[in-house]
Amino acid sequence: MSPKPIQYKSNSIIYFKGDITEKVYILKSGKVNLVSNDIETGQEIHDMIQTGEFFGVKSALGKYPREENAVVLQDSLVISFSVPEFEQFVLKNTRIIMKMLKVFSNQLRRTHKQVQNLLNADEQGADPEEGLFKIGEYYLKSRRFAQALYAFRQYLTYYPSGAYAQEVTRYIAMAESKAQNIEVKGQGPSSQPRASSGPAQLSDVAKLYYNAVSLFSQQKYKEALIEFRKIMNDGQDEEYNAKSMFEIGRCFFSLNDFDQCIAQYTALIQKFPKHPDLLDSLFYVGSSYEKKGERERAISFYKKILAMAPADSTVNRKAKKALRNLEG
Repeated sequence: MSPKPIQYKSNSIIYFKGDITEKVYILKSGKVNLVSNDIETGQEIHDMIQTGEFFGVKSALGKYPREENAVVLQDSLVISFSVPEFEQFVLKNTRIIMKMLKVFSNQLRRTHKQVQNLLNADEQGADPEEGLFKIGEYYLKSRRFAQALYAFRQYLTYYPSGAYAQEVTRYIAMAESKAQNIEVKGQGPSSQPRASSGPAQLSDVAKLYYNAVSLFSQQKYKEALIEFRKIMNDGQDEEYNAKSMFEIGRCFFSLNDFDQCIAQYTALIQKFPKHPDLLDSLFYVGSSYEKKGERERAISFYKKILAMAPADSTVNRKAKKALRNLEG
């Protein structure tokens, strides 16, 4: 079932700057204005959303706070997508990717007008894969590393075996390293450097990690498993250790090695009880028991997820569906 339009009254707010939500919006009718501030000058910036355009995409898919207020200027109908709904919608229609690229281009135009040349080609003849790669490349060259990482990660999602996949993997490692260096040089208690965070060392770990991610996306699970294990064996970067530990479990599951998958996620939960992918780890454990034919154990894990996960989260919906299938 497709998401239904939501009515917003004039002068209402769809979301505020700083909000953290996983919703993507399309303006069906009316007027919506995105109000933000220029990073360099502090000047207030207004971006008018056109009918049929997406907004809230970057922060929703990138899982970081909203960068602007979304203000309704006149009564509007807005379609709201969850991230999984939006990703499925996009995958069925590559023209949507072109629309996203145009939105990114409009946001960049304020500081660098030449980026418009990336998307000046006629929409039917334009190449969304190349466009997404060039947007990421542009952000990287402009030293806007968070945006570059977002664009490159989306490239690997949509084009895991694309023409630029290897270059994107290398660029992700570079952007990760640069972004971490900026954090280390910043002010405040959160910017204390980690003992293992030398630029070259971090770049090597990041490169290894995203190479493994790319292999997994290409369904080369055994090869990906080897790369993730290299990071774990090295053991010098706790962040990438935690990420790799989760991905190793996914590799085992994809290889139908469900006992190893259960053991891997059990170890992860014990070692990283506050892991950001804790609930997904529990879901993989439940799914592994289900695949093994241990129905009651699977049900107990799905119910545990429902007790812990927000009602509108992806993992909650997956657990509900799995539970219905087992109990129905």
